[in-house]
Amino acid sequence: MAFIFITLLIDFIGFGIIAPVVPKLIEQLIGGNESDASWYGGWLTFAYAFMQFFFAPILGGLSDKYGRRPVLLLSMAGMGIDYLFLAFAPTIFWLFVGRIFIGITGASMTAAQAYIADISAPEKRAQNFGLVGMAVGIGFVLGPVIGGTVSEAWGLRAPFFLTAGLSLLNALYGYFILPESLKMENRRAFSWSRANPWGGLRQLKNYRSIYALLGAVALIFTAAHAIQSNWTYYTMHVFKWSQAMVGYSLSFAGLMLMIVQGGLIRIVLPKIGYHRAVYIGLIIYGASFLLFALAGEGWMMFPILGLYGLWGIFGPSLQGIISNQVPPNEQGELQGTFTSLISITNIIGPLLMTGLFHEFTKTGARIYFPAAPFAMAAVLTLLGAVLAIRAFRKHTKTVA
Repeated sequence: MAFIFITLLIDFIGFGIIAPVVPKLIEQLIGGNESDASWYGGWLTFAYAFMQFFFAPILGGLSDKYGRRPVLLLSMAGMGIDYLFLAFAPTIFWLFVGRIFIGITGASMTAAQAYIADISAPEKRAQNFGLVGMAVGIGFVLGPVIGGTVSEAWGLRAPFFLTAGLSLLNALYGYFILPESLKMENRRAFSWSRANPWGGLRQLKNYRSIYALLGAVALIFTAAHAIQSNWTYYTMHVFKWSQAMVGYSLSFAGLMLMIVQGGLIRIVLPKIGYHRAVYIGLIIYGASFLLFALAGEGWMMFPILGLYGLWGIFGPSLQGIISNQVPPNEQGELQGTFTSLISITNIIGPLLMTGLFHEFTKTGARIYFPAAPFAMAAVLTLLGAVLAIRAFRKHTKTVA
């Protein structure tokens, strides 16, 4: 766990570093404003997610055959190359080239979650998946502040060079330090019929309780892009935040995630159980989106972010429920399929949320409503919660 935690930590620090500066780089390359940049930003995320949708199951299947270590190393090296593309990009076209490349090689989360499943006892998996969230949290505490500060001191390109160096250092660290987690007896043959998004989803039909949750997962992770794909554009446009201020807000969100998934979840889960944790997380999630939409001053976003961070009990609990129903030699396939499902939401979510933001903020818009993505996210969360409750009740009835 120490090895995989440090590997993911460096990974997410790098991701956090570039988060506050990507919109400004897009604006610079296209010669537009925040509304225009949000539209391009949505398509950049689409390009990455579209590639992940097809390649994550392949890499997940390869990790079931050859082990988690080579897939992790490939992903980390690919990330370093991607950030170099972003650092040197002379036009918006080269940003798309970089995003497509990392979409093909970027399976760090897939392999890391399979790695954690390999080395964790079933009753400890949710808590250990929480350490992934803690790594994300620390990455977003340190990364955005570094990125915002470095960009204002040395220019928009500087954070990308710094992140490329961190990612390649991460790959070097993994090459010399990271051990393999998948035992030889738990490996399985690679199959092209299963190493694709549809093959993986068909395989999940064998686990009906997981299959019933897929619709809920898709809606909930699509809603997440009201924050993930839209936060920087929204806060810069509505509250006139600087890159540094955006960095501080993302760092605060990361701090909350770190506290919840790194510590609070280990106290709460044994007391309330996985299913109640999912319900509570979804209630907090939906309420937070409504509050973001209603916030009239920039300072209000910080206490709402504090509440929003508590929804972090949802992810590890759901991962624990799903992972405990799949045998060791299919964990890589499961995580690859799950990543592909998330990639579908990463295809739809950014285009939906940044499209809504652009439509309601562009010059000549009939209705000016920049908070439209948050309102849509609240609706999607409500629908996702209904599907999750139905899936859990159906599973409980089947078991009984």
